[in-house]
Amino acid sequence: MPRDAAGTALLPERPRGPIMTDLIELLRLAGPVVLSRLGIMVMGLTDAIVVGHFSAQQLGYHAMAWAPSSVFVTATVGLLVGVQVMTARAMGAGNPHETGAVLRRGLVYAGWLGFGSMALLALLGPMFLQAMGLKDGLAEGATLPLIVFSLSLPVYAISVVLTFWLEGLSRPGPGAAMMWLANVVNLGANLLLVPGVLGLPALGAVGGAWATFIARTALALALAIFVLRMKEARELGVFDKPARDRPAEIEQRRIGYGAGASNFFEVSAFAGMNLICGWISALAVAAYTVVLNVSAIIFMVPLGVASATAVMVGRAYGARDPAGMTRAGWIAFAVIGVIGVLFGLLLYPTKHWVALAYTTDPAALALILPALVLACLFFAPDAVQVVAAQALRARGEVWVPTITHLISYALVMGPLAWWLAIPKGMGLNGVLVSIIVTSFLAAGFLLMRFRMLDWRDRKAAQGAA
Repeated sequence: MPRDAAGTALLPERPRGPIMTDLIELLRLAGPVVLSRLGIMVMGLTDAIVVGHFSAQQLGYHAMAWAPSSVFVTATVGLLVGVQVMTARAMGAGNPHETGAVLRRGLVYAGWLGFGSMALLALLGPMFLQAMGLKDGLAEGATLPLIVFSLSLPVYAISVVLTFWLEGLSRPGPGAAMMWLANVVNLGANLLLVPGVLGLPALGAVGGAWATFIARTALALALAIFVLRMKEARELGVFDKPARDRPAEIEQRRIGYGAGASNFFEVSAFAGMNLICGWISALAVAAYTVVLNVSAIIFMVPLGVASATAVMVGRAYGARDPAGMTRAGWIAFAVIGVIGVLFGLLLYPTKHWVALAYTTDPAALALILPALVLACLFFAPDAVQVVAAQALRARGEVWVPTITHLISYALVMGPLAWWLAIPKGMGLNGVLVSIIVTSFLAAGFLLMRFRMLDWRDRKAAQGAA
């Protein structure tokens, strides 16, 4: 029996079972990813706070410029998810050198996406703002910040690829650290450029957009330097020009197409709820904005768990381990379901404090408080559906999550929200009820599909035996 330095007998450590091992791995991977995704939220929040303190009018310009650019940002993230999944699959297959090819394909694809998005947003964005018929000079004031935002899309796409690649290698920590360093750069640039200090002109919303450009550029450069200086870079094929592999290229893009379309449907549907709220009242729009902001912050945790789940399921997929895919998926679903319930239980007793952080207007609070109560009911299913969708994509099921999101968010949530809010007279609460129903619908269908794949793989294994 082994003994320590003092001669005391040491009891042998009990080996961990596969469930506990996967649970620990999920939490290890998810933690830094959650911090990274929160960093994205904080960067946008920092811009809004600094610009808002400088001028409420400039904050309006900033918000209107950010709205169309956020669509391109969200779509880009989805379209590049294939980098993360294909990297994890290569590692699971015991072929780390292939990850370098995944990275190179991702960077080329990011270049096309980034510069294409930049051109589209810079050329069509100002015309879109003018066509909206905005009042108080919002279109004119938002045009220049929008163009500056567009300039940062190429470097942002590159930073997404590098972050996803590191996460696919099960090394999410550096990406999270770089994101928070970029937040420090962003804050400093905002404080310099927005109000204009040290002899610089006050740029307002344009300064906030330039701060975002500087921070995103710094993030991409820092990640690139880190990857190039990795000890394993040569072993991972970072410096080797890969042979042309069309099936791998198609699969990498195919995964991204599904994720990008899903992101578009979901983000557009939630943004479209603003229109229905606008048909109710201006206060309803304000109250929904508060609920959406609180929900978006909470949603960063499911996004982090979803990325970690995609890596674990992708590794098992690459290793041809159906049992590993099943185990990783259902552990993640259980964990995020519990976390979603806990968020609801935490928000319910603290809803007054949360609402007062946004406004003290009694009329607004009368709408916000019951809406926050209803929001507590969709945290868990909404969290489960995003994790299940990523698990399915990592398992090779790309289009089922996309079709599910199309049906749930584009075809069900919008019409249901309108019917409950307007004809049924439920107002903002009707909008929230429609989100609850849609979240359960999407989560239920995606979980059912994951279970069907479990049965299929089990039957295939039995047939092979």
